[in-house]
Amino acid sequence: MSAESDHTSFTSQAPAPGAPAELLARLRSSARAERWVVAFEREWTAALEESRRTFSLAGLYEVVQDWQGRVAHASAVDAFITSGYDDSDAIDMAELRGRRR
Repeated sequence: MSAESDHTSFTSQAPAPGAPAELLARLRSSARAERWVVAFEREWTAALEESRRTFSLAGLYEVVQDWQGRVAHASAVDAFITSGYDDSDAIDMAELRGRRR
C-alpha cells in the first residue's frame, strides 16, 4: 500500500473563499473583458464539473490561481507588446528541444 496521495496536488495556498467572485468582477471591469470573461467562465465550468466527479477542489484552485496570474501580469504583457515585441534574445523552443535528443 502506497502512502502517496492518488489525487492531483495543487499549490500549498488555497485561494480565499470569495476569490472566484472577486476575480470575475475584476475580469468584467478589465479592457479584455470581452475575451477573458468567456474564457474564465469556460475554464471554471470545466473545473467545476471535474470537481463534482472527483470530489477534489484542485482544479478549481488551479483555475483561480492561473487567472490571478494572468491579471497580475497583464500590464507587463501590454508593455512588451507596446515595445514592439523585441524578443531578439529569445531561444527557438524547437531548436532547444532538438538539442536534447
